[in-house]
Amino acid sequence: MTCQILVINPGATSTKIAIFRDDEQIMQEVVEHSVDDLAEFSNLLDQQPYRKKLILDALELAGIDVSSFDAVVGRGGMLAPMPGGTYEVNDDMIETVRAARYGEHASNLGCILAREFAAMSGCGAYIVDAVSTDELTPEARISGMPGLVRPSLFHALNHKAVARQVASEMGMRYEDARFIVAHLGSGISVGAHIGGRVVDVFDPMNEGAFSADRSGSLPVRFLINLCYSGKYSHREMLKKNNGDGGLAGYTGTKDLRTAWDMARAGDEKTHTILKAMAYQIAKDIGAMAAVCAGKIDCIILTGGMAHSPSLMELILERVSFLAPVRMMPGEEEMRSLAMGALRILRGEEGAKRYVLASS
Repeated sequence: MTCQILVINPGATSTKIAIFRDDEQIMQEVVEHSVDDLAEFSNLLDQQPYRKKLILDALELAGIDVSSFDAVVGRGGMLAPMPGGTYEVNDDMIETVRAARYGEHASNLGCILAREFAAMSGCGAYIVDAVSTDELTPEARISGMPGLVRPSLFHALNHKAVARQVASEMGMRYEDARFIVAHLGSGISVGAHIGGRVVDVFDPMNEGAFSADRSGSLPVRFLINLCYSGKYSHREMLKKNNGDGGLAGYTGTKDLRTAWDMARAGDEKTHTILKAMAYQIAKDIGAMAAVCAGKIDCIILTGGMAHSPSLMELILERVSFLAPVRMMPGEEEMRSLAMGALRILRGEEGAKRYVLASS
């Protein structure tokens, strides 16, 4: 039996949709939203009817019957910390994102839209490996300061997808593998995958290597002093850390290709910054090698920056002694979402149930 799956991925400036028949993508559409398009909405939830109509229009234009789906899967939003996997959309999940209990982000609309389109087909609505995926071991949660717990917020969807793919290509189950996955995008997250769980990970908003516009781990005493120096407001410090930090802060560009062009043209400072980024990524991988006790089946480098041969070479020269390294550049969010739903439809795994933290 062929399964037809609708995938909905709401982003800050676009809504991506795709249709899969089993594991074959037969349609993809990216609907862009300008600042003016979204300006009329006072909050994120008010955008839901607007985005829904755009999806309906795209399906109609493609000649796709809105009642023809066997599953609808949306991008998981800011939810309670929970193990990875495919979750059926339920009332607790909808309530969480409507109340923005864990933050407001366009991906919060994913489960809402998935449920509405699933109702038209009489099928299940799902999310897969939400950004709030949390599988840390108890010792990995300890920060060193009582009252501050290390969070698990990372690129779980791509982490899990590439790990499953590499495991399959190696002839093993993901649940039996020991991988280190480094997602290298606008944010960088490096995690240790052991037994099908991400047992430790550098949260790209708070720690680890600096990235395109994020500062990563910082010298904490100097940071505290800077915060209380009177030079910057709370908002300005947040922007220095996420938006004006990392590659952008040092070089004036967050585009890795532009930065390498600058370095090749003789900009020694930019070249040093690029080498420092690779150095820090390699250090994060080394830290996760310790988490794995040195028993590593493969190191996987993925995300947009994995397209850069120059950056990959700098990382490889520092980590290739640890384990075989696989390059999986880019990320296939739509396919990853679809495959999560397909595993449920094929009975390869059961859908998990989301429960409110207070329930």
